[in-house]
Amino acid sequence: FFFTEAETRQRLLRNVKKEVKQIMEEAVTRKFVHEDSSHIISFCGVIEACVLHGLKRRAAGFLRSNKLAALFVKVGKTFPPAETLCSKVQELEQEIESKQNQARLNQDSSQKPTKIANLTPQAIRHMWVRTALTEKVLDKIVLYLVENSSKFYEKEALLRDPVDGPILASLLVGPCALDYTKAKTANHFWTDPSADELVQRHRIHSGYCRQDSPTKRPALIRKRQSSGSMDDRPMFWARDYVESLHQNSRATLLFGKNNVLVQPTDDMEAIPGYLSLHQSADLMTLKWTPNQLMNGNMGDVEYEKSMYWDYAMTIRLEEIVYLHCHQQVDSGGTVVLVSQDGIQRPPLRFPKGGHLLQFLTCLENGLLPHGQLDPPLWSQRGKGKVFPRLRRRSPHGSCESVSDKDEDEATDYVFRILLPGSQSEFGMTWNPLLIVATVPTPLKLLCETMKYQIISRAFYGWLAYCRHLSTVRTHLSALVNPTIVECDFPVDASGGLSKDVWETFLQDSTAYDEQELLRLVYFGGVDSTIRKEVWPFILGHYHFTMTEKERKEVDEQVRACYEQTMSEWLGCEAIVRQREKEQHAAALAKCSSEASGDRSLRQDSTISTDVFGSVDEVDEPESEAKPKDEKPPPKVPNGSLPNGTTSPDSGHPSSRNFSTTSALSDCSPSADETSAHDSKAAQDLLDKYMLNLHRIEKDVHRCDRNYWYFTSANLEKLRNIMCSYVWQHLDIGYVQGMCDLLAPLLVILDDGYCFTELMKRMNQNFPHGGAMDSHFANMRSLIQILDSELFELMQQNGDYTHFYFCYRWFLLDFKREMVYDDVFSVWETIWAAKYASSSHFVLFIALALVEIYRDIILENNMDFTEIIKFFNEMAERHDVKRVLVMARDLVNKVQTLIENK
Repeated sequence: FFFTEAETRQRLLRNVKKEVKQIMEEAVTRKFVHEDSSHIISFCGVIEACVLHGLKRRAAGFLRSNKLAALFVKVGKTFPPAETLCSKVQELEQEIESKQNQARLNQDSSQKPTKIANLTPQAIRHMWVRTALTEKVLDKIVLYLVENSSKFYEKEALLRDPVDGPILASLLVGPCALDYTKAKTANHFWTDPSADELVQRHRIHSGYCRQDSPTKRPALIRKRQSSGSMDDRPMFWARDYVESLHQNSRATLLFGKNNVLVQPTDDMEAIPGYLSLHQSADLMTLKWTPNQLMNGNMGDVEYEKSMYWDYAMTIRLEEIVYLHCHQQVDSGGTVVLVSQDGIQRPPLRFPKGGHLLQFLTCLENGLLPHGQLDPPLWSQRGKGKVFPRLRRRSPHGSCESVSDKDEDEATDYVFRILLPGSQSEFGMTWNPLLIVATVPTPLKLLCETMKYQIISRAFYGWLAYCRHLSTVRTHLSALVNPTIVECDFPVDASGGLSKDVWETFLQDSTAYDEQELLRLVYFGGVDSTIRKEVWPFILGHYHFTMTEKERKEVDEQVRACYEQTMSEWLGCEAIVRQREKEQHAAALAKCSSEASGDRSLRQDSTISTDVFGSVDEVDEPESEAKPKDEKPPPKVPNGSLPNGTTSPDSGHPSSRNFSTTSALSDCSPSADETSAHDSKAAQDLLDKYMLNLHRIEKDVHRCDRNYWYFTSANLEKLRNIMCSYVWQHLDIGYVQGMCDLLAPLLVILDDGYCFTELMKRMNQNFPHGGAMDSHFANMRSLIQILDSELFELMQQNGDYTHFYFCYRWFLLDFKREMVYDDVFSVWETIWAAKYASSSHFVLFIALALVEIYRDIILENNMDFTEIIKFFNEMAERHDVKRVLVMARDLVNKVQTLIENK
């Protein structure tokens, strides 16, 4: 028992330390802490748990619901700071109550409601601790409770512990010394960012940070630049960036020098700027910012839109392999940075005064102890760091050191940045030679060595890429069609399937073949005015080669099948309703008889028999009318039949082991039991149908009620179609989500005759099928091969490479992720893609959704919970045209990789 209490105290104390650390970091980073910060709310909750731990009952009062308030009021009688706190909280409570009353009055009088005291529900919940914190008395009150703990707490309480109690009080001194704000400023991010804010922040970041070459072999997916314009950026972002160039809590400033010249483009002259070297916990960054952005002479709007933001550079040092240092006698020297892919950054020209050597010294100090410059700088007594002494070969083959007087000569150096793991990248090491510009032999040797290394890198890169492609072909070849269909051949298909093309096809089916029509749909969609005519063909209800007469015959067949199916389940439903009503009446009668028995035993009871009432007086739902008022099953209207909820070979009820008609008659209360087996089968049928009926009705009533199409009549149509489908598939039954799949079909076709065709593909996505596991596995392969950086993040942050956050996407073909007009475009593209590019096109749409926001996911280091929250908030707000373009590009990329053997 004691060990459990000790463990609890330590857990509480750890939580306090964590929250205090968060608040102090926020205060340093943002220069302020908001009263309603998520960290403050969490802090208050943890402190409440600590203060209430082991609290004696009499200390808070036996009948008080708010024990914390009762404790502080009691302490306030003997401790002035607590008394001040009580007065402050009482004022706040009175203010909230008065404004709530005023809000009610305004609501009754249709006036504008009054805002309630600027307090969130969480802040009101933790009002006592939050107010004590902002009034800077929380640490004093907790210390008082610790010093008088025997009066208020049990022996096992945290505040009564001789070690943990004082530690808790001391931890609160820091937060109580801070100043808290109520203002919402332009750079005010005190709440957890929404999806909108994350997208906006990404636009800001991608606007002024250059995308540099990756540290690893380039992924098959290249990052797309944000489409956000300069006008999308909120004010003050540029000044925040400039402030980040200086020393701050996130990064240490290792080096800074202004007037370093850079020539951004070949047609420009070199412009001066500020060069700074920053070091964070796991990264060194070199930044160069034009001087025009460092002053404050421009106005805010002009400043935000300055063209010089395009010239600013941000370079990660881990991407740089070599530093070429060129010294001239009449200048301060130049540094050229060479990245792993051989690309050179624009030269950095230092002013006179030894600043180049200073920069290299700071860089070397930042690399230590895990990295280094190769060769390292030399240390010289009285001078500090100096360039390494160059060695020159004599004519006789011996080496001699360069004398001190040669230090002023123009010399060039090549340094290599060695980081952990870089020496064994290709199983070899190489130290660049120190060279003298005036000595030709070392220069030639250096060029030969660099040439060899460049060729080696190219070879091993090519070999790794070939192996990578082999993996791609092995894992992804089954996900795409082998033949690549082009958008612009034989004609441009970006305009989609137009009304003119469709009318021409209906008049002469030989004018366009099926593949060409599907290519038009895949690349451009279907004209909205002809979707009702085209969708039955794409879904497979009609074949493209059918004549008008043949199509009418198909309609007549499915109409007859539907009428038969609907008459069967309506008869079953009538029996189910009758039984439910009889069971309800029997239950009421039993309750009434029991009450009468109790009344006869207790004559002095004051309970009236009118409370129970009679069976005849009970209000019944309209669907449970009395038997004498029951109407026969409604006749199916000819004008609005869902003509295709089944196909002749899809498990018609007539193929069951027992006759449906006889089974239903056996279910009648007056039916003679001719077979125990048939009777049990009939009962099972009724139970199974009743269960599915309730599920269907529950989902139908909440299916997109706000969309214009779903009036009461159309919701009834939706219910009838779904009941017909489920009646034919009782072995599977109704699963939540099926109504979501039927709804878009009903909006376009005003009928459900294509639902069975749609479910042939979608049925396996539900729990009884195995398609969902295949989707997750294929999605894992796609991300792992095409975007290894994102895959690594998913593995590191709780390993959500199971891709469960895509479950709803695959289950409903993105129906809940998009508005209806976008759903129509996406669905017809998916159906056409089966023939034009891939029968797994849903995977590439999902991949496109992830890739569009990949940089946001990476920048915010999202875990599984955060990525679910992000995509839930982005639902119905995606740029679907962009998503489809990217999805088609991804399919084409995989097809091209597989084709280029």
